[in-house]
Amino acid sequence: MMKSCVTISLVEEARGGPFVLWDGLPASCELARRLGYDAVEIFAPGPDHVSRPELRRLLSDLGLRLAAVGTGAGWVKHRLHLALSDAQRRREAVEFIQRMIDFGAEFGAPAIIGSMQGRSGDGVTRETASGWLCDSLQELGEYSGAREVDLIYEPLNRYETDQACTLEAGARLLSQLSTKRVRLLADLFHMGIEETNVAEAFRRFGQFVGHVHFVDSNRRPVGLGHTDFGPIVAALKESGYAGYLSAEAFPYPSPAEAAEQTMRAFRYWTSGL
Repeated sequence: MMKSCVTISLVEEARGGPFVLWDGLPASCELARRLGYDAVEIFAPGPDHVSRPELRRLLSDLGLRLAAVGTGAGWVKHRLHLALSDAQRRREAVEFIQRMIDFGAEFGAPAIIGSMQGRSGDGVTRETASGWLCDSLQELGEYSGAREVDLIYEPLNRYETDQACTLEAGARLLSQLSTKRVRLLADLFHMGIEETNVAEAFRRFGQFVGHVHFVDSNRRPVGLGHTDFGPIVAALKESGYAGYLSAEAFPYPSPAEAAEQTMRAFRYWTSGL
């Protein structure tokens, strides 16, 4: 059975971005609990920003799980990614992600690599960037596996990366790895731009998917755009997906209303599953 999740951003530099809740961990987690969410996905400035004992106590008190941790602050705050021409800076990017993996693993939660995958440019060809990404995913996948969690890699749309932009491209990338601990994040906003048929992509490559960002065509909460979610949710069910549908959307018209709208949509679309 698919589970509900909502994103919480603690990164001030990302304000205005597609994260639903912004009012700190206690208030955001309390709202998530009140609305009936199963879990939260946290976008933190770094692995030491959140007190792990306090987070553990908070989640336990509220009956929530930690679904995943984002690593994008490595790019947003520190300008690190895995395709930088400077080898030392690439190494710093890997080490930042490793520390985020350590943080998430304490809660059984995977880390997500999205914006930190980088892209070609600054003298780096697409082929070279792709090779570095494969090397990093192999290393980080093994690192995650040693901590008994998966690593989640997110194909992004063409305006944000020239690495993998579709589930097919992501699956092809994963097939080059010897580790089986790397899974794909299927973000329905990015898929709406890049996939010819989103439901068909899930039917073909759903076995590679480890996390889903549940969001509408305009990156607003589900139900406030024009995506037809019926075939998509049916295809996810057919593929055997039983993970989280995580609300990573603009906080429109407000964070609380966005979270409430997403929960209504989640219940509507999954009620027959």
